[in-house]
Amino acid sequence: MIAPRLEIDLDKISHNARVLVERLIAKGISVTGVTKASCGSLDIARAMLRGGVKGLGDSRIENIEGMRRSGVSESMTLLRSPMLSQTDRVVANADLSLNTEVEVLAGLSRSGQRLDRMHGIVLMVELGDLREGIMPEDLLAIARETVALPNLELRGIGTNLACRSGVSPDARNMAELSALAVSIEDALGLRLDIVSGGNSANLDWALEDSEIGRINDLRLGESILLGCETLHRQPIDGLHCDAITLVAEVIESKTKPTRPWGEIAQSAFGEQKLPVDRGPISQTILALGRQDTDPEGLSPPPGNRVIDASSDHLLVESSARAPEVGSEMRFGLNYSAMARAMASPFVARVSSPQSGRITAPQ
Repeated sequence: MIAPRLEIDLDKISHNARVLVERLIAKGISVTGVTKASCGSLDIARAMLRGGVKGLGDSRIENIEGMRRSGVSESMTLLRSPMLSQTDRVVANADLSLNTEVEVLAGLSRSGQRLDRMHGIVLMVELGDLREGIMPEDLLAIARETVALPNLELRGIGTNLACRSGVSPDARNMAELSALAVSIEDALGLRLDIVSGGNSANLDWALEDSEIGRINDLRLGESILLGCETLHRQPIDGLHCDAITLVAEVIESKTKPTRPWGEIAQSAFGEQKLPVDRGPISQTILALGRQDTDPEGLSPPPGNRVIDASSDHLLVESSARAPEVGSEMRFGLNYSAMARAMASPFVARVSSPQSGRITAPQ
């Protein structure tokens, strides 16, 4: 079998999506399945759809275009604010986009007129995390401008929390988002059909708080793929946390000292370190590195510990029997490790059981 590779259990992903969809529907909240961490994987997109998500979201128009070419017809949302240089592509392929800038809205309107297509708009509001978002006091004015632009339809408002600064979704900021939705509806005489409260970080609030207000959509990726909530990375009851596994091959297995010798300068990644001398250890090297994944986000099998990595070598200390050269080691992943492995051209993907598809490294 080719290595390194991501082994993707599509049934587990569908199960995770289905469980979250059912729990949130009971609260009046639908789920947009987010495919950006998988680089728009068609297998994963279809697994999410089988699990009942209402539509798909991705942050890159290239991924949306790829899914469209592969026959995905369900509603798609561009999650990252569109580039002005890509508005034609956005209108041609995405049903909705999340927006913050009037100039981009005008560009989408022009593209809609050229292509004779309507495009749905969700205006993103800044509620404290300081990534993307319109300041609340400016939201109504931009909503008015959006409504006035031809070939655009103001479909809703949303916010994003916990991604940049770790601000937690809670009763206060979700109530503020609900109040903003009501104020826009009252001022403009329309009904917003989307009030998107955020991402997987919202699950604790959504599933525990009885006051949901107007929030009726969450954009879920990590919780579906990895089975955990994203504020503290704790497993979610009833979900699979091992739907995606990273497998790498051993290329060296030796006993070596823990302390380097010679004059110590900076490493390849600008670090200067002198480890504590713990005597000889069983050191394993795998054909995997920082170009392929985030080493700090890997969970090796019991009895093994990731101790370092260069661009193309992963170093593991083994307390049990040393692995043999040519054998494989399996790793659990956090979001950072998964996203980088999905994006690496050197990591294959093996999906099972539905497709049996192998996407080989380029």
